[in-house]
Amino acid sequence: MDHKTRIILVTTMTSVMVLMVTLIATFLNIGLRHDFVAQWIKAYLISWPIAAITGFFIMPAARRFTTRIVGLIDGTA
Repeated sequence: MDHKTRIILVTTMTSVMVLMVTLIATFLNIGLRHDFVAQWIKAYLISWPIAAITGFFIMPAARRFTTRIVGLIDGTA
């Protein structure tokens, strides 16, 4: 996977995942109150860069691990 593809994939994947997790966690923690959207956006803006950076560095190892596990399942490893 080239560098540009990896950046786009990690950006898209982590953005959607963090959006959903922070939405649910914020709702569970504070409920649907007047400042819900502001608190959710704050949580998203803090969490997403951390997830994106982590995802960018973890993705190559995760791909190798996944290939190894699938190989074991399929009996080709």
